[in-house]
Parts: sequence; C-alpha cells; structure tokens
Amino acid sequence: MGVRLEVCVDSAGGLAEAVAGGADRIELCAALALGGLTPSAGLIALASGCGVPVVAMIRPRAGDFVWSEAEVGMMEAEIASVRAAGLHGVALGASLPDGRLDEPVLRRLVAASEGLELVLHRCIDLTPDMDAALEEAVGLGFQRILTSGGETTAEAGAGQIGALVRQAAGRITVMPGSGVNPGNAAMLKGLGIGEIHASCSASRPASGRVVEMGFAPPVQRQTSADAVRALRRALE
Repeated sequence: MGVRLEVCVDSAGGLAEAVAGGADRIELCAALALGGLTPSAGLIALASGCGVPVVAMIRPRAGDFVWSEAEVGMMEAEIASVRAAGLHGVALGASLPDGRLDEPVLRRLVAASEGLELVLHRCIDLTPDMDAALEEAVGLGFQRILTSGGETTAEAGAGQIGALVRQAAGRITVMPGSGVNPGNAAMLKGLGIGEIHASCSASRPASGRVVEMGFAPPVQRQTSADAVRALRRALE
C-alpha cells in the first residue's frame, strides 16, 4: 500500500474538493489560517456523510496549547459532539507553559475520546524533547502524531521526522505535515513514512466590499481537487 494522504479542510467547498481529488482521510477544521480550530457543528454534520474517514480538530481557540479548566471542559464537550456525529477520530493536544506535553490534561482528553482514533497534533513541535514526547504519546494511547519535526515546515524538519519514524518502530504513526507539496513529497516519502498530511490548497483572490468591510482577506486559500491529485501522483 502506498502513502496515505490526509487532507485538512475548513469549509464545505474544501471538503468536496478533497474528496473529489481522492484524499484517503480528512482532517476537519475551522480557520486553517490560524493552524486549525474546532469545526462547526454544521461542518461536522456535513463531513459525517462524505464517504471518507474524518478526524476533527479539537482546539477551542488560536494561540498556544496551554488550556484553562474552562477550555478543557469545552474540548470534552466538542469531543462528545464529534463522537455523536459518527466521525472517525479527533486531533488534539495540550502543553505545559514550558512546552512539554501536559499529561494530566491529555489523560482527561484521551478518556473523553474513548472509541475514537487519537491524533496528537503539532503541539509536539513545541516540546523541548520530541523523543520524550513521542514516548509519552505512545503511553497515552495515541495512534498517530502530526509533526513538522519541530520546524516551520516538514521539509525543514525532515531529519527529526526521520528520527521519530525510526524511534516509533511501528508503535505509533509519525505523519509529516506543514508545507507538504509535490516538490518535496518524494523526499518525505523516503523517510519511511506511511502517511502524510497536507492542505493541497490554491490561492483564491477576493476583492470588493467583502474585503473592504473586513469579512475576508485579500487572498484566501482553499483545497483544490487538482492539487490533491498532483500530490497523490508525486507520492506514487
């Protein structure tokens, strides 16, 4: 089997394009420009019938991953909504102020996610010791880690990603993400990965009153079926 392609989307249009392009799995979010937040109830309901496994981001706000008690409660409620909708899994994370994984909070979120696939998101890229964080993720019961190798892009962090793949030794899936494109896909595949994560997006200019009134940035990005197909070809 080739490398599985997970595509992150934050809109109904992006979801449709990802499925049409042949994504193996969807990561469902809101606000990808902010790194991805918890998707709306409406988008979750739409995705539940898309015919492709869907993992929902659980992140109640932008910024760091140091959660208050109120935010942890929000995340537990969001996880319950994802389960009720019949989605496949959740992507989540929690950090201590020094960047290490917050194991007590993660244990709560893992317990709330019983029966769902568990993905540790890129909070791992903020940890001071990624090797130790991988072992914690294994111990907590995560099935997959999304990482750029501690760098801004997976290409820049390729050395660390390769080291994590070797350390994981099949106990947990290490999935590169951030800046993945057809130009670097073959190099990343060569690290021994089995899965990869990308937005497969294209720029779409906006103009007029929508931009003037602050309802949209001048340039938006949305997943493109053609970009999904191009990345799949590069991975073959």
